[in-house]
Amino acid sequence: MSNIPEDLSYTAEHEWVTAPNSDGVVRVGITDFAQDALGDVVYAQMPEVGTKITANEVVGEVESTKSVSDIYAPVSGEVVARNDSLDTDSALINSDPYGDGWLIEVKLAEADAVESLLSASEYEQQVG
Repeated sequence: MSNIPEDLSYTAEHEWVTAPNSDGVVRVGITDFAQDALGDVVYAQMPEVGTKITANEVVGEVESTKSVSDIYAPVSGEVVARNDSLDTDSALINSDPYGDGWLIEVKLAEADAVESLLSASEYEQQVG
């Protein structure tokens, strides 16, 4: 059974999103289910700070010993931070997918964008 924290929102493409902070910024990563399915992550390609991203479009990829998977933008906005630690230790995605293994932070283009994402219980139903 995958770990699915109740306080996060999710996408059908197995990304998680935090609630926006007071500046309208959310943190994004891939779920425990996704990292487990991928296997050992060996490389993560993420957009640079300042990149404008559009929800549901490919913004990067995660390469593992099993496969390469696209990363989809869960929301539209501007990338304001990327997890540079993953450049030297991409295994953080496997060891701590909801913590040190986060991917990017995005300033939301629309303040209520997170409300349209899946709840923890809705995502849990998808991954069984």
